[in-house]
Amino acid sequence: MLEKTPVVGLSWQPQLPFPSLSKATNDPCHCSTIWKPNSELVSGLLVPPNDPRKLNNLLRQQVKDTAGKRWFDMPAQTMTPELQRDLKLLKLRDAIDPKRHYKKGDSKSKTLPKYFQIGTVVGSPMDYFSGRLTKKERKESFADELLADQKDSAYRKRKVREIEEQRRPAGNEKWKIKGQSSLKRAKERRKF
Repeated sequence: MLEKTPVVGLSWQPQLPFPSLSKATNDPCHCSTIWKPNSELVSGLLVPPNDPRKLNNLLRQQVKDTAGKRWFDMPAQTMTPELQRDLKLLKLRDAIDPKRHYKKGDSKSKTLPKYFQIGTVVGSPMDYFSGRLTKKERKESFADELLADQKDSAYRKRKVREIEEQRRPAGNEKWKIKGQSSLKRAKERRKF
């Protein structure tokens, strides 16, 4: 009954069978002791396969998805509906503000960026009061800020009205004869 207990922390030893030095074995399905053909776990550990193709696939899956060393290994973000909405609004920023003009970028493509980072604007105490946002104007997302701005909402409403007026058909709707009512009127005209 001489059992050793770990003093501090964990102690663990893998219980892998060591390959015997003698090569004479009678097992028909003898493989190396580390690799199991049906990817079994040895003592709860995943042992990498001996096949180089499978090993490369396993390594590719474990590599983190980053933008590369030139971009300081910026990780790919997980897309949430809020992030998608904010990124779509950033692509449509040309239509948001009439006074600002932006370079042509990838705003025409419908794909959203894979690698990006989101930050928080921190106003310095050196800024003048009118240059900063008040607490009421601060919102959680870019979309909420756009919807809360009165000037932008008035501009958007005006532009929507202009577009609707352009697309409205010419003439008065009352004077047009449509569908079944026009057939009835034509029959009435024929009687007289």
